Amino acid sequence: MTSDSSGLLFLLLGLLIILSGAFSASETAMMALNRHRLKHLAEQGNLSAIRALKLLHRPDRLLGLVLLCNNFVNIMASSIATMIALKLFGEAWVAAAAFVLTFVILIFAEVAPKTLAALHPERVAFPAAYVLTILMKGLLPLVSIINILANNLLKPLGVDPKRAERQHLSAGELKSIVNESSALLPGKYQSMLLNVLELKEVVVDDIMVPRGRIQGIDIEDSFKDIMKTAQRSQYYNLPVYEGHIDNLIGTISVRELFTEGMKGELDGERLKALCSEPYFIPSGTALGVQLSNFQKRGRNIGLVINEYGDIIGLVSLLDILQAIVGKFAEEVIVDMQGFQWQEDGSCIIDGSQSLRQINRKTGWHLPTDGPRTLNGLILEQLESIPEAGASIRLGDYVIEITKIVQGMVTHARVINLEDKKAGEKDGGKPSSAEEDIIANPIANNKASHD
Repeated sequence: MTSDSSGLLFLLLGLLIILSGAFSASETAMMALNRHRLKHLAEQGNLSAIRALKLLHRPDRLLGLVLLCNNFVNIMASSIATMIALKLFGEAWVAAAAFVLTFVILIFAEVAPKTLAALHPERVAFPAAYVLTILMKGLLPLVSIINILANNLLKPLGVDPKRAERQHLSAGELKSIVNESSALLPGKYQSMLLNVLELKEVVVDDIMVPRGRIQGIDIEDSFKDIMKTAQRSQYYNLPVYEGHIDNLIGTISVRELFTEGMKGELDGERLKALCSEPYFIPSGTALGVQLSNFQKRGRNIGLVINEYGDIIGLVSLLDILQAIVGKFAEEVIVDMQGFQWQEDGSCIIDGSQSLRQINRKTGWHLPTDGPRTLNGLILEQLESIPEAGASIRLGDYVIEITKIVQGMVTHARVINLEDKKAGEKDGGKPSSAEEDIIANPIANNKASHD
């Protein structure tokens, strides 16, 4: 064997190993492409993305083509390695040549190329898609025969490669994507997207204005009081009732109320004539469903009723938008009342505040699987009407009741013990009153009160 022929064989062997690595890398890169990003790039007119998307439309054909080429190259490489061993070293070295070739292919044509492709799929797949498209056109008859044989083997298992399953992201997966996109999205927009994804999990009861805090127009009030109520309202529509909320008449547009009020004083009959039919919302309705219902009905406010038909709260389109856009809404749409932060890090909270709203605003983790308001949580734990000054402990939170009106906890001071511990590490010390509350709460997880 001449040196020229030996050199040619070694050159051909090296070329085949490079081709093997290229096919291995293209296979991994094409399968590792993000299909949603690929569709986005294709819609923007990226030709490489369009080619890759067409190839991935039939993954059975793509894999058949890549494996056909890769196996052909590997077999050719094995044959040439055998020829080199026979001509240079004799039959005794054929097995050794096979071992060396296996090691070389494993490192240079499998592990290294596939690792590169997995880490940078687009950089590898887009150039490869151009070559694979050309090969697919030339080798389609052979690839089709291979696919027919392979697909017939899969049919007994109920697999039809022609109907490739579309990738659908669940809400949980979308949340993970949004959470991981913090480097691309400003914090407030990231929070908005997460709140939108949680619309099915949150119900109107979580964000409604409780019955006791509903602002409305009582037709028995004086004209001056009616106009003052309308001026102070943050809503575009208000409920109208006679005497109390259970005698509901309907809802009225604040703008229309002002327009008519400028013409002169309004009497009860005129107010009734201006009212629209009341819109009722069943308790437990998901926010996503209610948002759609508001749009369909052209309404922006509704009264929440329980299973007995009793009015338990009020929800507006504004409240749902606030739930979606979170803190941004507190700054731009309406100033969220009911939270008074103290210098010691504790917070005095309105008892009618939703526990979900409290957790969202403070970053705490008060339980939300039972009562929906802070007042309800306290009463459930105590199982009786408490007195001002009583306190309970729920995990890392101590709740001190500061004000009670007609059996309802209207204000409570919440101390987060985790924040206190962090403050003590930084040199801060709790006051003697705080130490007494923390050390001697009347309830711990499940409290009783005499």
